[in-house]
Amino acid sequence: MRVQDHAKDLPSKWYNIAPDMGPAAPTMVSPSGYPLGPHDLRPLASWEIAKQELEREQREIEIPDDLRQHYADWRPTPLFRAEGFERHLDTPARIFYKYEGGSPSGGHEFNTALAQAYYASKEGVKRIVTATGLGEWGAAMAIACNRFGIDCKVYMARSCYEGGGFGRRMIEVLGAEVVPSPSEGTAAGRKLRDQNADSQGSLTMAISEAFTDAMGDDDAKFAWGTVMNHVLLHQSVIGLEAKRQLRRAKAKAEIVIGAAGGGCAFGGLVFPFLQGRGSKPRVIAVEPVAAPCLTKGRLAYDFVDAEGLTPMLKMYTLGRGFVPPGGQAGGIRFHGLSPLVSALYRDKRIEARTYAQHEAFQAAIDFARCEGYIPSPESAYAIKAVVDEANACRERGEGKDILFVLNASGNLELDTYAEFVNGNLEDETFPEAMVDAALDQLPDVQVQPGSA
Repeated sequence: MRVQDHAKDLPSKWYNIAPDMGPAAPTMVSPSGYPLGPHDLRPLASWEIAKQELEREQREIEIPDDLRQHYADWRPTPLFRAEGFERHLDTPARIFYKYEGGSPSGGHEFNTALAQAYYASKEGVKRIVTATGLGEWGAAMAIACNRFGIDCKVYMARSCYEGGGFGRRMIEVLGAEVVPSPSEGTAAGRKLRDQNADSQGSLTMAISEAFTDAMGDDDAKFAWGTVMNHVLLHQSVIGLEAKRQLRRAKAKAEIVIGAAGGGCAFGGLVFPFLQGRGSKPRVIAVEPVAAPCLTKGRLAYDFVDAEGLTPMLKMYTLGRGFVPPGGQAGGIRFHGLSPLVSALYRDKRIEARTYAQHEAFQAAIDFARCEGYIPSPESAYAIKAVVDEANACRERGEGKDILFVLNASGNLELDTYAEFVNGNLEDETFPEAMVDAALDQLPDVQVQPGSA
């Protein structure tokens, strides 16, 4: 059942959680440990993006009217009640999902891709360079660049580029240049290939290449797909809309669940529900066993990329040298998690749990057969946690309201779903030795006064 929505549900402002976190919100630092300012980010980001990244005082950031008109092409996105899934689970809980699959790119990624391309266009940027894993983010950035007449170049983890998935094809159809990473085209890529000529790459490696490319071109900017504060800021439209829609449905989110890859969709849904005073919902971040940053990582300053070229973020990390297993890991492949989400977990304001790949895919298939949408691999993990919470409600006889965010870009991964259905998809295990080795290489940075 679709909860009725209205155009006024589209926010006019993004919500910035950093001021409400106060000193708990970590700052970005240089390798020497000094807090960075907007001017330090100018070679990589437009001025507005740099300011948004470091904003610590304004809770609400105005969405420009002309950008809001672009959002209005598909937002507000619908909120559905999963009545068929509730009946399947025989639960007294009410399950709501915020459906982000109707965006031009088919997922939440377009919320920030559009904003980043918009601000770049205002400054006359000619080219945006970025990095992607499966391809959802790369496709979102390609569409956003098309809207504003900007060239787009995407470095894609080689395993995803050569793996036969549809992500690469989608980006190419949209007109962006796609480069398998590591490549011979950048100094970072050549170094990585010298270290391992057969490397299948990772999102972390692709970021190193994209970062190098953008830094070497005065007409280019780098676009971040996850982890960064400004990315989660732009994603806050998800939770802001959901709050208004739930009130119309006479519901209150008592349990809010999201998959925590880099943290962007999770933070976008959750942060508005943690705003202000009063009672707060239980919040559950869900990770794959194969890449559990919160539950197995270390809270430390680390680089976002493999080569240590980016500024450093204080986050739960598996180490930038972590290369995820070759399988899907539910679509979650990154070594670190948003500093803002990390701080919330450190302060015990959110929970975290992990699931194996087969558990997530089975929950996603059950959901798809009840509701009709094939979830993205990342959303599958959130759905597994929803199943467990709904079952707990049945056992306790409690009719709680559960909310999660759904990307239905599973069509990009139908081959993987088919492997699971045919019994050919094996569970991945936590690569403990690899993570231990990566954590041993964390930068030994002495953070200067003024950093959290």
